[in-house]
Amino acid sequence: MKIFLLITAVLLSLFFCGCNETKVQEQPNILWLTCEDISPTLSFYGDSTAQTPTLDKLARSGMVFDYAYTTVGVCAPSRSSIITGMYPVSIGTHNMRTGRDYAGWGTRDYSSPSNATDINGENVPLYSAVIPARVKCFTQYLREAGYFCTNNQKTDYQFAAPFTAWDENGPKAHWRHREPGQPFFSVFNYEVTHESRMWMNKHLQQTVSPNEVPLPPYFPDNPIVRQDVARNYSNIELLDKQIADRLDELKADGLLENTIVFFFSDHGGPLPRGKREHYDSGLRVPFIVHMPGKERGNPTSEMISFVDLAPTVLSLAGIRPPGYMQGKAFLGKYKAQNPREYIFGSGDRFDEFSDMCRTVRDKRFLYVKNFHPELPSYKDVSYRKQMDMMNELLKLNESGQLNSLQAYYFRQEKQEEEFYDCETDPYQLHNLVDDPKYADEIERMRKELIQWQEQVGDKGFIPEKQLFLQMWPEGIQPVTMAPEIKVKEGTVTITCATPGASIGYIISDEQLQPTLDSPWSIYTGSMPVPYGKFVYARSNRIGYADSETVTINF
Repeated sequence: MKIFLLITAVLLSLFFCGCNETKVQEQPNILWLTCEDISPTLSFYGDSTAQTPTLDKLARSGMVFDYAYTTVGVCAPSRSSIITGMYPVSIGTHNMRTGRDYAGWGTRDYSSPSNATDINGENVPLYSAVIPARVKCFTQYLREAGYFCTNNQKTDYQFAAPFTAWDENGPKAHWRHREPGQPFFSVFNYEVTHESRMWMNKHLQQTVSPNEVPLPPYFPDNPIVRQDVARNYSNIELLDKQIADRLDELKADGLLENTIVFFFSDHGGPLPRGKREHYDSGLRVPFIVHMPGKERGNPTSEMISFVDLAPTVLSLAGIRPPGYMQGKAFLGKYKAQNPREYIFGSGDRFDEFSDMCRTVRDKRFLYVKNFHPELPSYKDVSYRKQMDMMNELLKLNESGQLNSLQAYYFRQEKQEEEFYDCETDPYQLHNLVDDPKYADEIERMRKELIQWQEQVGDKGFIPEKQLFLQMWPEGIQPVTMAPEIKVKEGTVTITCATPGASIGYIISDEQLQPTLDSPWSIYTGSMPVPYGKFVYARSNRIGYADSETVTINF
């Protein structure tokens, strides 16, 4: 059975690749080493506090992007843009967090109540975001082109990862499980720098001295603050060791010289005024691309957004990115001709607190539009208050012991617009929106933001409860219709009546009881199947519940 499946997969992939003007054997291996919650506080960005020899070496031989930004300063909306190549505000994945999506395939738990409320105070239950029918996880296109795609192990896309997105998805997923010679796209996610490790790793030895850490001007200088800042840098040193182990595996497999390696964080750092914020401290990330055989080592000033990652990986694989994707490929065969001039960001609900802000950034300026200036700038998210430093800042603010720069984070009302000169004010602490000197620049970026919102169809204007009911009519999750299998003269055709559905199939010599963890292939068109085989098919549309599995034997 395995040999038959392999032959079928190779034939289909060769056909698909021919349509995309590439060949399987010419497609490079691509490895993503992604981490959580760090800003560019690394030596190749000018901060040598943490000792990171592995990342330093990767940076010396790779492309270091100075202007790399996520779309939202928190994980789930950010990751939804990474996997789709779409802005979260455009596909309805902009509110953090919509539902539960655990590491295992198909784990969809939406039965628990939610403490989230939308901007109108309406309770929003847990749900899986239903995104536009045409939008797929970009890894599905790689799989259709013959790639072996693995994710180890976080998804967190605001919708349950469809079973068609990955060949393997979980703690054991690895490129080593592919067929001989098969190109791979593999993701390894590192949680050691996650916000939660600020308190979960308190028992570990600090490898960075609290006395030696730099402090931005929005932090007071006291022992509790220094202790947590040092913990963050110490966690980054742990990250470097873990990444070294993975690269050693790649080298041991003889793949280091023919694999494109990406390193980046999902958003800014875990400290207060970092994660969840729409300033550089929340949106700007470290980003390296190591291209085999190309000695780089110099930073690049090209601006890139996380919506650009999906089309870029497809471009590197020789696959033309789908026209619906809102990102621009910045590498590969289909690299965009015009480099990006602006980065757009958003912030809406973060856990139990709702707001709406939008940002546009060029290489010098940051413009912020606050749609609810009456709401506090600081969001009192309970999850973050497990951090000693957060509670210390709250105490100092309450007692009036913070200076004006430190208290800026806690202002109870916001101006409708904010404007910062990031060259003279890299921490974005001095709002220049009322300075006539910048009137022309402010108007330029204001227009760019309005145009972008119109272009992407910003769903932030829809209260989340209303948006949820549009996705789940009457509060009930829609279900993907079962596929229909037809056989004619030894050729199998599978269809699904649900618009935008993807179909997975299994062909077997014997009767099975397949699960979501079974080796589903992606159906791309009619295919010959010898008589006597069992054919299993299952359908999924992102945000919908999966269909039942349909079986025929002929």
